[in-house]
Amino acid sequence: MKLSLFSSLAALAVGADALSVPFTFTSNLKPRLETSLKSRQVGLPCGEHGPKNRQCWKNDYSVDTDYYDVTKIPKGRQRPYWLSVQQGECSPDGFKRPCMTMNGTIPGPTIEADWGDELILHVTNNMSHDIHTGNGTAIHWHGLRMLDNFANDGVPGVTACPIAPGETFTYRFHVTQYGSTWYHSHFSLQYGDGLYGGMVFHGPATADYDEDLGIMTLADWGHLTAFQAWRNGAINGAAPRLTSTLLNGTNTFKCNNAAGCGGVAESGKKFEMTIEPKKTYRLRLVNAAVDGVWQFSIDGHRFKVIANDLVPVVPFETDSIKVQMGQRYDIIIQAKDDANEKGNFWIRGGWVGAGGCAPITNGEDATGILRYKGSDGKPPSTSSTVVPADNCRDEINNSTQLVPHLALDVENLNLETITIEDLSTRRVDPPPTGELGTAKLFQWTLHNSSLYLNWSDPALGYVVDQKTTFPSPYNVANVKPSGPDPEWAILVVQQASTAPPIDHPFHLHGHDFWVLAAEPGVFDITNTRFNTKNPMRRDVATLPARGYLAIAFLLDNPGVWLAHCHIAWHASQGLSMQFVESRDKITIPEEDLQQYEKTCKSWRASGPWHQDDSGI
Repeated sequence: MKLSLFSSLAALAVGADALSVPFTFTSNLKPRLETSLKSRQVGLPCGEHGPKNRQCWKNDYSVDTDYYDVTKIPKGRQRPYWLSVQQGECSPDGFKRPCMTMNGTIPGPTIEADWGDELILHVTNNMSHDIHTGNGTAIHWHGLRMLDNFANDGVPGVTACPIAPGETFTYRFHVTQYGSTWYHSHFSLQYGDGLYGGMVFHGPATADYDEDLGIMTLADWGHLTAFQAWRNGAINGAAPRLTSTLLNGTNTFKCNNAAGCGGVAESGKKFEMTIEPKKTYRLRLVNAAVDGVWQFSIDGHRFKVIANDLVPVVPFETDSIKVQMGQRYDIIIQAKDDANEKGNFWIRGGWVGAGGCAPITNGEDATGILRYKGSDGKPPSTSSTVVPADNCRDEINNSTQLVPHLALDVENLNLETITIEDLSTRRVDPPPTGELGTAKLFQWTLHNSSLYLNWSDPALGYVVDQKTTFPSPYNVANVKPSGPDPEWAILVVQQASTAPPIDHPFHLHGHDFWVLAAEPGVFDITNTRFNTKNPMRRDVATLPARGYLAIAFLLDNPGVWLAHCHIAWHASQGLSMQFVESRDKITIPEEDLQQYEKTCKSWRASGPWHQDDSGI
């Protein structure tokens, strides 16, 4: 197959051998500091991290430190966690149904560490053996660079076999970034049944605040399991319509099914948080939805945005922020100045249902409650003044507001060698390992190819065994720089005019990328203008419906990396690819190889398993 998610600066040969990308330019990252912090002088000792000095961290480390250079980040300590993947009944919105959880809760426990620490995460699969849902698992640590450490990226069929029931896998990696992110199962549709949680990496920030409120996950929720919904909709390609929404794993539901809701008309509980007047609070937003865009706001309050994904940005103020699947935003809420304030205010997830975005049954009820200390505890009576979004594109494309604080330009582009690849659809026979019958299945394609992995035969094994070919359904592209130093890859994907007009949030593993352009319409090399001067930088960006997405990233992280649409239904329908980066430089520690072999041996012995989708 050809490189199908993106288009490279040069003709990119794909398939059997790891080939060099013949770039015609070189470029080095040269940080410029877009600092707006008061009294901060770059290069001087920073001082003590605290509410009035958040830009500083420890010793001389600060928000100005180039965190892409791992030789310059702090040295931390080991932080172990023990996580149990479980299944059972739960009712986060009051309606009882089967769930999958981490340590018995939705969301799972928040993983916390300091910038520079090493995390050691022992994940045990305590689910039952179920041939129909394939109860293996694998946990992906979303947005983490995993420099020279792709074996711990947590993608079944790519970096390892799934963890079989009763088995444990230990993930190890250094925290080279700081900010807010999340972890989730990458095994088929498991995170849609509750298998996700937040991650907080403490470090500096681009604005001061008094207290950290932690993670707020925004998720959609069905009253059928994600696997049931998938089987109902996989044949015709229509995205299932889910029922409810969850803010930090809870909400209410107006129930017409007395049995499912325990015989009450409205069940469940609203998420609540309490603040005090005159203080500032950091809140870390995570879109953990299967298929849905949020426009988050709090009635009567504005806030500062200080980070997108794991990239600190120059602070700006707004009354709402739109969050795509997989994306994160760190915001600072300014409490009311009146010391006697004791009010109650609606927190609005803000489900975006216009402009072709995913529908949901109870989207208007995606709310929680902000209370001031000493309030009467009654439901809020506030209203919103936010203008609702009319599309599900990114918050700001080619952003003039989401400006990275650590300014890094993309330089010396050779526009003559850019090519375009189409994103489209097709119908194919169902997989022989599944239970979907004989009707043709809908798939999303990238250059006429869709991802379909063999959980028992991961791509990592092909690299270790030095095999020269990968199975065609693995959608593999081999890429590497033309010389010994990292080089830019400039990649473009164009949605075909024949494809359903849907916005696609694309996530790239192992890298941050620079968003050069993301616009509706047809990419035109003559008239399209790339933003190369410190453009928006993140790990999830949206390809607009019937449009194009152009990104740049450095080929500086040898490994096997997945790239995929973060609409879970689309990933299951094959809208993914994996690329082998700098194959001749990939190194895997002996400890990781032994764990890989042990995990695959256990998985293969525990089957056979049914597989209805791409595997991720």
